[in-house]
Amino acid sequence: MILWFTAVQIAVAVAAGLFCLIMGFAGKRPGDWTVGSLALIELLLIVQVVMAIVSPFAGNPALGDPLEYGVYLVSAVLLPIGGGLWALLERSRWSTVIMGVVALSLAVMIWRMQVIWTTPMHG
Repeated sequence: MILWFTAVQIAVAVAAGLFCLIMGFAGKRPGDWTVGSLALIELLLIVQVVMAIVSPFAGNPALGDPLEYGVYLVSAVLLPIGGGLWALLERSRWSTVIMGVVALSLAVMIWRMQVIWTTPMHG
């Protein structure tokens, strides 16, 4: 995986998470900006799915456990969809806070996926 792309993903996820947390604790219900921040993360994750499919053919296979990477990737793709849908249905300030927690969790998952991709398996 490309390190700068991962850095952009993590920066977007952290920024979106902090934005959602601040808006949620300020009493704001999820609006277009908060749901849109998760949509941007989802778009970046879809690009990562494509990169994960194409990279082995380009000579850049995952060096770590591909099953663990795949589980993180599927979870990372489903979390923003679930968080965004729930926020649109509930429309409370707490759903904005939950979207912030989801975005920050995704930042950690994306970093873990980078580590799996670039660190050889032991054993």
